[in-house]
Amino acid sequence: MLLYMSQPQEASTPPLHSVSVAGVVVREDGRLLAIRRADNGTWELPGGILELDETPEAGVAREVLEETGIHVEIDELTGVYKNMTRGIVALVFRCKPSGGTERTSSESTAVSWLTPDEVSHRMSEAFAIRLLDALDGNGPHVRSHDGKHLIPAG
Repeated sequence: MLLYMSQPQEASTPPLHSVSVAGVVVREDGRLLAIRRADNGTWELPGGILELDETPEAGVAREVLEETGIHVEIDELTGVYKNMTRGIVALVFRCKPSGGTERTSSESTAVSWLTPDEVSHRMSEAFAIRLLDALDGNGPHVRSHDGKHLIPAG
């Protein structure tokens, strides 16, 4: 019976999701690492799609380094976020910088250390909340959004 239940059913198509990872990198002075994306100009956390052969923690470290030039140590999972429009589930981890030098990449046109107030003004609600959730110490949070705005639970 278990084998039967694990087989895909021909009558229905399984849902397609991708898993992304992102790092909330917090400096000792409380500033947060953010990038301005090259593809759409929005401010977001450094992160991206998790590779099939890597752990979430390794994916965060890789993505942050690729997009910002900053090496990180992973502290903890602070939230799970689903973009309902695009079918992306994001795992967000609080991190601390452990070396490197800020630089842009093909995926980022700016790299900046922002205050929590600057985060709230530069980022859409759906992305700012990820940074703010990581700071509150009450996680991990589970939230859904439409790409810009949070969707109330329930």
